[in-house]
Parts: sequence; C-alpha cells; structure tokens
Amino acid sequence: MIPAAFEYFTPTSVDEAVALLREHSDAKVLAGGQSLMPVLRLRLAAPESIVDIGKIDDLRGVRDDGDALVIGAMTSHSTVQSDPLVGEHARLISLATATIGDPQVRHRGTFGGSLAHADPAGDLPAVAVALDASFVIAGAEGRRTVAAGDFFQGVFSTALAEDELLVEVRVPKYTGWGAHYEKFNRVAQQWSIVAVAAAVRLDGDSIAEARVGLTNMGSTPIRATAVEDLLIGRPATAEAVREAAARAADGTSPVTDLNGDAEYRRHLASVLTRRAVLAAAGTG
Repeated sequence: MIPAAFEYFTPTSVDEAVALLREHSDAKVLAGGQSLMPVLRLRLAAPESIVDIGKIDDLRGVRDDGDALVIGAMTSHSTVQSDPLVGEHARLISLATATIGDPQVRHRGTFGGSLAHADPAGDLPAVAVALDASFVIAGAEGRRTVAAGDFFQGVFSTALAEDELLVEVRVPKYTGWGAHYEKFNRVAQQWSIVAVAAAVRLDGDSIAEARVGLTNMGSTPIRATAVEDLLIGRPATAEAVREAAARAADGTSPVTDLNGDAEYRRHLASVLTRRAVLAAAGTG
C-alpha cells in the first residue's frame, strides 16, 4: 500500500526539530524508519506531518562521559553493536543489538528509535531497564532526564510528550561484568516471544551483583528484582541459579496470543533466565 499524504520536514538541529513538533501536533518522528514506515504503508497511522531527524548529526555516535557511556539517539544498531566502548563497558547492549532483525535492519534502524517505539517485544527496552539507563529528552522548555524504568509506560507508550524528542541515552559503565541476552522466537529475525537480558558481576565464585531484564512479559519491560535478590551472594552454580530463575515470572503479566499462552511465557521466562545468568557468569 501507499502511505497517506503528509508534509515532510528535515530539520538539521534538535531545536529546529522540537519547534516543528511543537508547531505540528500530529507529527511523527522518522529516525531509521524500520518501525514507522511499515505502519505508514499499511495506513495503521496517517499523520499529517513527518519530521525526519536523519540530518541531525549531533544525535549520532557513542562517547565516554566518565562513569557513563552516552549513545546518541540516531546511532545505528550496527554502529552500537560494533562500538569498542559499548563492547567494553556495556557488553549486554552489544549482545542484544546483534539479535535485532537482520544486517539491513541493523544498518538502518536506530538505537533511540527502537527505544522510543516502546514495543514490548523489542529487544533494547529490557536491556535499558536492566542497566539502569537514563533517557535525555529535549523539549521547548529545555532538556530533562528520565530513568529507563519510568520512560516506558505501556504498549508503544513512553514518557515523551508530543513535542519532545529523545536525544541520547546514558548508560552506567559495567566494566568487567559478564553479560548475555537469551532470546526465544520461532522464526529467525522475528520479534521475541520472550527474552532475558542478564548482566552479572562475580566476586570469586559468587555473584556479587546481578541485573536481569525481561522482554515481552508485560506491557513494559520488567526488571526481575526477585531473581536479582536471590542471586546476590550465591555461587554461580546451576542449582543456585535455577532456584533464583524460578522467580523470574514474579510480578509479570504476559499476554496470550498465537505464539503461546501466558503460562507458557512464564515457563519460558524461568528457563531463559537460568540460561542467560549462567552464560553471563561464564558457567553455562
């Protein structure tokens, strides 16, 4: 199908983009287009205006900012995946990004676009929540920072106002941590039925700290705090991790659909959490 007619704008600065969003209340932001373009072609959305932020160079790149990495919203998945700073200090992001779509999607799709899309089955939101990332948002009144746990508010719903733009994501450094992203789908390059993001810091043979995020186990990404609490101070053995992973579905609300019912997803969450944590700890 052909999208409905719309006005097309190509700002070259964040301020210009925000001004356009403020002026055109029905506008949609176009980043990499991997989520928006199919929606437009199917006419599931028919905005009057499109604000293409692809020419805002300030929104691209990864930089070291002391105790955190800063990833520009328009940085492509492929750039994030191969960036040495991300690989050294936030390896979980590299691993999860490598599972997104195919090379073409990763070349065109953007880090910030995927997060702002807020698909419950998307791979990056659970990673952002697990790593305590924060989102820098630009609006007419200036910039504000929102924690990842507060950014995602529902299915395709975020803390972004209609006239605001996600400009960068700040990720604390997890240097020396083990990481793994365990994703289950029925068809290659498909959205996750369930996935688990795990980062683990070992102290000898024991788990000193753990971060676990769940993909597609509710309307927003979920931090598996019950699992984390049970892992801390325990040996990174199959038995100890299995006991903690049994609590992975606590506080979740998975849907029932053609891919499986809610109980099936709860079972998957436990199995995938065990695999992800053991792999992150290097004992799986």
